[in-house]
Formats: sequence, structure tokens, C-alpha cells
Amino acid sequence: MKLSDIKDRLNPKFYDVLTLEGIDSLRPAQEKAVRLGLLDGKNMLVCTPTASGKTLVAELAMINSILNKGVKAVYVVPLKALATEKFKEFKRKYAHLLKIAISIGDFDSNDAYLMNYDLIITTSEKFDSLIRHSAPWLAMVQVVVIDEIHLLNDVSRGPTLEVLITVLNHILKKVQIIGLSATIGNPRELASWLNAELVIDYWRPVKLRKGILTNEKIEFFD
Repeated sequence: MKLSDIKDRLNPKFYDVLTLEGIDSLRPAQEKAVRLGLLDGKNMLVCTPTASGKTLVAELAMINSILNKGVKAVYVVPLKALATEKFKEFKRKYAHLLKIAISIGDFDSNDAYLMNYDLIITTSEKFDSLIRHSAPWLAMVQVVVIDEIHLLNDVSRGPTLEVLITVLNHILKKVQIIGLSATIGNPRELASWLNAELVIDYWRPVKLRKGILTNEKIEFFD
């Protein structure tokens, strides 16, 4: 699918950024997501290899909704370092189009200043704190992306993430939840729990080769 095939469904300014980034066609998982209703607000669970284009799936939903509808979006990651990385990436691409904030502090508050931002990058623990403090801007959130959603199975982070998703569905009736992961053992069960369309694809930009390292030499299986 060419990017131009969905040009009429994308905000013009967003489309221009994507073309400047050198994107002229969608990767397999991105095309599947679009065909399954990504741009129509449907929940999505995307299970594809690393570097296969999962982040752009999230951007297609977040940036388009922010620019077209004037809503907010939240990008949730498990680690502060990853939050900082995504913050820098999104700022580089979209700072001229929307206001982007990062909220990863340990201080337990509702961070009311986030009312002035469109896209908020945060950790699951911090987002849980923001929800518990009834942050006034939460009602404006329409897209929530959960990166590394397979951590639902993690003993330490899983319970917080599960409660977070459950509460989001309760307080935000029209929220679009997009889960991203390269490693999910039970994708169909998770997609059913999220009431999400399931995108599974095995395409990767670089072929994955397996081998054994012995005496500083790798012997590949293929």
C-alpha cells in the first residue's frame, strides 16, 4: 500500500512530514493495521518483529487524531530511558505541529501543566499516578499507546499495567488503545481482552539468522 493511497485520510501537515521522512509506502503490519480500522479508532494489538514499523502504526493513530480532532494522546513505555528516547524522536519529527511533553518524575501528582500539551510520553507507573490523581486533562485523551505490552506478564510491572488498562476503559469510553510488542505468547487472548483487532506479521527489514558462537567464530545454521 502506497502512502498516497491513504492521503485523503491523513491530516495534510502530517502527510507532509511522513513524505519528508522518506516514507512512500507502508510496511506489511502498517497496511494490515490500516485495513483493520486503525484510522477509524479501533483498538489494535500489533505483534511484529523489532524494527518492523510498529511505532509508525502508533503515530498514524496518535498524530492524525491530535491534528484532526484536537484531542490528546498518551504514549506509555516501561522505562524512563525509553520514554526519553521516544520524546526526542517525536520532538524531532512533530514539534512544529503539536506540543509534546514527557512525564516520568517520581513525584506523585496530577501534573496539571500537561493540560497544555497534545502528546504525552510517560511510564505505566507515572500514568497510573496521573489517573489516580484525576488529572484534569484525562478526559481529552482519545488515543493511548502501550509499548512493550507483553510486560502484562511481568511479575513487577504486569499488575500496574493491567489495572491501568482496565481503568482507562472505564473512565474513557471512546479511547483507542494500541498495544505494541515483538514478543507475545498469547496474542489472540490478549487481543480479545483488549477488544482489539490483532495484527500479526513476521516481516523484518533485515533477515534474522541463527548460529552458534564458538572460539570467536559464528557458525550459522543456514
